[in-house]
Amino acid sequence: MKAEFQKHILIFKRPSGTSRGVLNTKETYFLVLKNEESFGVGECGLLRGLSIDDLPEYEEELKGVCENIDLGVNEANLYEALQEFPSIQFGLETAFKSLNSKNPFEIFSSEFTRGEASIPINGLVWMGDKVFMKEQISEKLKQGFTCIKMKIGAIDFKTELELLKSIRKEFSASEVELRADANGAFSPKEALEKLKVLSDLQLHSIEQPIKQGQWQEMARLCEETPLAIALDEELIGVFSEEEKNNLLNTIKPQFIILKPSLIGGFRGSDRWINLAEKHNAGWWITSALESNVGLSAISQYTFTKNSKLPQGLGTGSLYTNNIESPLRVSNGALHYNQNANWNFQF
Repeated sequence: MKAEFQKHILIFKRPSGTSRGVLNTKETYFLVLKNEESFGVGECGLLRGLSIDDLPEYEEELKGVCENIDLGVNEANLYEALQEFPSIQFGLETAFKSLNSKNPFEIFSSEFTRGEASIPINGLVWMGDKVFMKEQISEKLKQGFTCIKMKIGAIDFKTELELLKSIRKEFSASEVELRADANGAFSPKEALEKLKVLSDLQLHSIEQPIKQGQWQEMARLCEETPLAIALDEELIGVFSEEEKNNLLNTIKPQFIILKPSLIGGFRGSDRWINLAEKHNAGWWITSALESNVGLSAISQYTFTKNSKLPQGLGTGSLYTNNIESPLRVSNGALHYNQNANWNFQF
């Protein structure tokens, strides 16, 4: 078997804002495996500034992984050795599943990949000025989304409230589910008061109201909040089973959000799901700005978990140079069109 990796710079159609800054491009890496009969591909979805493995030696690590695969090192052993490189773990798992599948892009065969079922997803509203955010909200509602997730924390809180209120005036909580994502933008002192104000709008939940790593402050918020809190960035860099268990036991969140590229792929997600269910916490799965290669793998995996909640899997249309795929978004759901082709080149 021969392994190699390719770097790919994804270009955003328009700058996309979060509380951590504005994104214009995103680099990613494809891990490609080849033998005499077939090939496999997985995406190592590094997210600069957020991934725990955003390190200068990242490409060197990928090179070493390829060399070990060429030497025949067992995939399970390689995975465990890559604990501090969760995005490479995800790419590695996906590439081997791809290699061993009849169709290299169909790694979890199901009603979803056969085009018989879809996955409900949230419509994502990126940060920007009021006009831009209002345009996005209107567009998502026209597209049939019944779950809207709005990133907040970049413009003033009063304006963000006005935007959320404008949705609520038109649609009740039973008609449109609203989620907010603060990306850690609130200070611990102001967070509870802001959560109380947001709860008046009957939001489903808020993601990561304060920056990660403040376990006691987050625990206090989760205990006193009138609005369900979902941990997102908080899960990044929490490696051992003991530490994962300690985090959930200390904070006691209402939900956790799983991004396979940031938490060790499918195995990492399975471990978090098992622990969340033991701690009576809900969960859903979200992509982390991967190309369609990674997004498809995550979506296929997500369908097998039978979650009834809308998932965060609608980021495939962000780029001008994405990999053409069978993924399609329609009426607030992600579909897999079997008649469409992949255009992955290697």
